[in-house]
Amino acid sequence: VQLQASGGGPVQAGGSLRLSCAASERTFMRFVMAWFRQTPGKEREFVAAINLSGGSTAYADTVKGRFTISKDTVKNTMYLQMNSLNLEDTAVYYCEADSTLIRSSWSRSSAYDYWGQGTLVTVSS
Repeated sequence: VQLQASGGGPVQAGGSLRLSCAASERTFMRFVMAWFRQTPGKEREFVAAINLSGGSTAYADTVKGRFTISKDTVKNTMYLQMNSLNLEDTAVYYCEADSTLIRSSWSRSSAYDYWGQGTLVTVSS
């Protein structure tokens, strides 16, 4: 199973971007999918997650109220709408997926079995 992240790029502070993560198999629409981000020298940081079957979501405190995670089961795609971007949001964003995670594990990158290549988001002032 492959995950393909896209949508990153340069953006000014206060602006918006929408990231996409396309799954290669429709069965993934039953799983948990998440966004993580990473900057050089730092550990991968949880951003948001969504249960693709039920639709429940979770967010890191740093993005709550600014970012929205969503899914399109027809397109086998997960999205991350990012608004009010600030300099601290600059990072490589990764999408990850797993079939068996319980909610308490959603924020741990190591718990996911599948991940895609990253997409770089660069926020400038």
